Amino acid sequence: MQSESGVTMEKIVSLAKRRGFIYPGSEIYGGLAGTWDYGPLGIELKNNIKNLWWRLFVQERDDMYGVDAAILMNPRVWEASGHVSGFSDPLVECKKCKRRYRPDQVEKKCPECGGEFGPLRQFNMMFKTHIGATGDESSIVYLRPETAGGMFVNFKNIMDSFHPRLPFGIAQTGKAFRNEIAPRDFLFRTREFEQMEVEYFVRPEEWESNFEQWRQETYRYIAMLGIPRELVHELEVPENERAHYSRRTIDFEFDFPFGRKELAGLAYRTDFDLSAHSKESGVELSYQNDESGEKFCPHVIEPSYGVDRLVLAILTAAYVEDELGGEKRVYLKLNPKIAPVSAAVFPLLKNKPELVSKAREVYVSLKREVPQIMWDDNGNIGKRYRRQDEIGTPACITIDFQTLEDDTVTVRDRDTGKQERVLIADLATRFA
Repeated sequence: MQSESGVTMEKIVSLAKRRGFIYPGSEIYGGLAGTWDYGPLGIELKNNIKNLWWRLFVQERDDMYGVDAAILMNPRVWEASGHVSGFSDPLVECKKCKRRYRPDQVEKKCPECGGEFGPLRQFNMMFKTHIGATGDESSIVYLRPETAGGMFVNFKNIMDSFHPRLPFGIAQTGKAFRNEIAPRDFLFRTREFEQMEVEYFVRPEEWESNFEQWRQETYRYIAMLGIPRELVHELEVPENERAHYSRRTIDFEFDFPFGRKELAGLAYRTDFDLSAHSKESGVELSYQNDESGEKFCPHVIEPSYGVDRLVLAILTAAYVEDELGGEKRVYLKLNPKIAPVSAAVFPLLKNKPELVSKAREVYVSLKREVPQIMWDDNGNIGKRYRRQDEIGTPACITIDFQTLEDDTVTVRDRDTGKQERVLIADLATRFA
């Protein structure tokens, strides 16, 4: 399948592997369905996405508290949240080959062998394991299916340590795990993924205004990532499709090559979580105003983002095929704020020692100020330009013979191919 712009999944997956963004997990052993490894450029892109989110929603705000909760938690956390009893997907099993599928992903017959399906049943998607040496029912724990649980169980700790006033939020980024029946569509649906979530605690009567503020913040963040607004669409999730804890949910959907699918979510979780954990744990989880003595259970607004889906959306939105100088090329039109490489430095000719020496000097000096700088002297300069275009590098810095005379370099723009002379002394400011 392909998007309206003509971008196909095959093109995205091919570029991602060829240029060191994303590799199939455990590839030399035939892979493992639903797992992917981030390569050198992929992890830089991913970290830039997360760092921008953290700066925008945590560091630049006075009402946010960051945590990094453990992946393994007391299983009663997931009993209280409803995951143990209700976190499931419908499943059908082929009577002949025993393969299992989500019913919405298959027709009447098994796509593998043509066999008949058995009755529909529910399949809990949490990964179960054992803690300690006993290996019995008393030692069962789960890999967390979402990061939200760690923030709710730390609500009292944040209250006791910082005494925040409403509204305030707890933020976290981290891995979550779901035993998907049918992982598919590259990074879109995987068994191991990373989330960025906020649990924003508000007065019950103020949830609507706070919900709207976070709705606007979602669009602000998406714009800062360089994702075009016209590729993002709101879906007001109907009541019968919302999670059991939600009174209102908006899905922000993106036009992926395989169709319009969820990119991020915004949910009003009422006081379900704090009330449920308070009841299950026996620990009071309420908010008390130290001045007035007012005490009540706050309600929660939850903006949630999947990092891996954002990576896929960004690669899709940035993928461009055009002509430059009469030649066809592929490039990633990445926002410089999140591009894995800020700029590439190379000598005009790699067989001229004086150019190589000067280029290394510029590279080393610039990298001290701008860490995401790349050295590239592989192949002729035309091939270097094309390679840097394809990984989304916003600018290429070339050290040529004129550099040796006046300490200026050629800076080439990725999108237009235009070049200008820039003083070496001005490079750090330009790319910081």
